[in-house]
Amino acid sequence: MSVLLTATCAVPAAGAVLTAALPAGSSESRRRNTKAVALGVSVVTLVLAAVVATRFDPQGARFQLNESYSWIRSFGITFSLGVDGIGAVLALLTAVLVPLVILASWHDADPGPAGPDGTFENRRRTQGFFALILAVEAMVVVSFYATDVFVFYVFFEAMLIPMYFLIGGFGDRAGGPESARQRSYAAVKFLLYNLLGGLVMLAAVIGLYVIAQDQGFGTFDLPTLTSAIADGRLQLTGTAEKALFLGFFFAFAVKAPLWPLHTWLPNAMGESTAGTAVLITAVVDKVGTFAMLRFCLGLFPDASKTFAPAILVLALIGIVYGALLAVGQKDIKRLVAYASISHFGFIIMGIFALTSQGQSGATLYMVNHGLSTAAWMLVAGFLISRRGSRLIADYGGVQKVAPVLAGTFLIGSLATLSLPGLAPFVSEFLVLVGTFTRYPAIGVVATFGIVLAALYALLLYQRTMTGPVKEGVRTMPDLKARELAVVGPLVALTILLGVYPKPLTDLVNPSVNATLSQIHQTDPAPAHPVAATSGGEQK
Repeated sequence: MSVLLTATCAVPAAGAVLTAALPAGSSESRRRNTKAVALGVSVVTLVLAAVVATRFDPQGARFQLNESYSWIRSFGITFSLGVDGIGAVLALLTAVLVPLVILASWHDADPGPAGPDGTFENRRRTQGFFALILAVEAMVVVSFYATDVFVFYVFFEAMLIPMYFLIGGFGDRAGGPESARQRSYAAVKFLLYNLLGGLVMLAAVIGLYVIAQDQGFGTFDLPTLTSAIADGRLQLTGTAEKALFLGFFFAFAVKAPLWPLHTWLPNAMGESTAGTAVLITAVVDKVGTFAMLRFCLGLFPDASKTFAPAILVLALIGIVYGALLAVGQKDIKRLVAYASISHFGFIIMGIFALTSQGQSGATLYMVNHGLSTAAWMLVAGFLISRRGSRLIADYGGVQKVAPVLAGTFLIGSLATLSLPGLAPFVSEFLVLVGTFTRYPAIGVVATFGIVLAALYALLLYQRTMTGPVKEGVRTMPDLKARELAVVGPLVALTILLGVYPKPLTDLVNPSVNATLSQIHQTDPAPAHPVAATSGGEQK
């Protein structure tokens, strides 16, 4: 039995423990050693995740590289791991982003500026900050590989703990004098919303187990349950299936976040450091949309089809609502947060359109949104750290004093509005096509989100980067080597996947087709089918 998946999960977990245990101290050398260890661990994790993705055979079994270890035998719980194309791609995305987040956050846990008494601002230990980042990575990767429903639930909830401390304990220093109170509020709101979703999901997990056990399936093993449900050996009554579906979906919708369960996200991203904000929206939130594909559709196929129209309406509201609020924002980070709410609406819309194009587009959107939003947010973080303000009105003329920073920010902005040739365009196009073929009215209205995206992305660039140089911007330095090392790979991947997305589609399409087969769903027939041809001539 291969242990590759276990190793990929265990390396960041062990790295988190090692980083936290490093000798404490305020000296620069000790802080540098801590950062180097965390970065090294994240790079090893990236190599392992890449090996997993390359070893996955798209033409092979649905779940591959399977591992299973007995855990709680009396309840049929095993620590089971397996990877499909979607999980392999999203785990690789996580592994790509974490080293870049660590590099971007290199000084985020350093002592703050000296106060009136000459002492430095007290901060939590550097060791703790980078250990928390690695802990989040470990728990997210386990979530993408888990094939036991209970194991998934445990890590789905456990990742809230390090994220809570990252938001509340290591927030943005540009938040003003009320920053500490605002960070605490954002962290508590994040925790309460997601804990509530998790408690509802726990009730549904227990309910699923009780029903399955009564029919001779005393297990939490996902492939076993989905196979038994698909062929009718495990039967859920209509009411029970709908209730269980809603229990799972509620937790995933909070995490995603789907309107109207989204309100924690602007607070959490606004009060976090740029690196933590990227972890939230590009890594942790993807677990919610991923779980909709793997668990909601796989375990509750009939309920998924029943609730799909209502979910599509909520996703559509989220697309337009998030984009409209992004247009009116005065805070850069909150603008990115509301833009992400709009983008998650597209992802969820693609999932519940229940078409191959929609679900392939939704999976690609998870990856492409992670890359483009990470680039956009991290460059915004570099900008904010130089000026010391998150307010858009405090900027102007940046491109004249820091052209490289402005240029990378422009690429992030253009990717956010899904410019053709950049990665998000491919995924957004597939989502809209897949939705239109089954729900044409929803597909048409959703296109307004693209127009609004162009508005908020280009207005932000215009107000911050062009025009007269503001007084606080005149001495702003351009991107440094470390910062270019962060942004460069994100820009390169955004362009590469915009021009050549085939490596990703080859991995995810078989898993998408397997999901649609599980729920007995096929793509709608074209309204005007092409006439049959023979020898290149129309009959």
